[in-house]
Amino acid sequence: MNQEQKTILKSFIPPFILVVILWIVKFLEIVFETSFADYGVFPRHTEGLIGIALSPLIHADFEHLISNSIPLLVLGAALIYFYKELAYRVFILSWLLSGFWLWIIGRENYHIGASGVLYGLVTFLFFSGVFRKHTGLMALSLLVVFLYGGLVWGIFPLFKIISWESHLCGSLAGILLAFVYRQEGPQRKVYEWELENEDENNNENAPDVLNQNVQDENSAEEKERVKIHYIYKRENPRDEKDEPSD
Repeated sequence: MNQEQKTILKSFIPPFILVVILWIVKFLEIVFETSFADYGVFPRHTEGLIGIALSPLIHADFEHLISNSIPLLVLGAALIYFYKELAYRVFILSWLLSGFWLWIIGRENYHIGASGVLYGLVTFLFFSGVFRKHTGLMALSLLVVFLYGGLVWGIFPLFKIISWESHLCGSLAGILLAFVYRQEGPQRKVYEWELENEDENNNENAPDVLNQNVQDENSAEEKERVKIHYIYKRENPRDEKDEPSD
């Protein structure tokens, strides 16, 4: 196994651990015949604030859990592989921002599931490539659209049982983070011809600056000439005798 393969494999470890935790939580619900839904986000209620941290760990059923597990594994690995320096910051902030905004704007009900975080990862990976104008990352953006473009319908209130507010908040968090961190992490190559064009533009502007300096010098000389002419001009020499002295 070469170094690149090892790097790819390591990228899957953190999201895999997260997915395992999600499944453990669901099995605990089954074993103890209980539901942790009360620990979800309950908007605009103090007791619902705990859901900002805990709600992504809780899922309604196995169908809900499976639908989030595979995308979290794939997108989490992609985030770590392509944005190693930013990955954990982006993930944590997507988690917290989507949960907090959901607490502000969501319907008064318990909202559970990792969908908000998932939507944050999707929009971050897409818009980050666009904002950076990085060819490789834009290819990743297109891949994300191909795999998960259908998720866009999740941000609209089409089904009452789906927390579209969570999807919307996660999407906005991902876009915001992609913009804020656009100057950090991998950057596109600046080619030599781009630098040459920039130098040519600077050189084209140089004559204008030179001409302006020459005009300023000529103007200053003209003012000085007028001043000297005024001082030494004597139409009536006898006027000089009548001037007061200090």
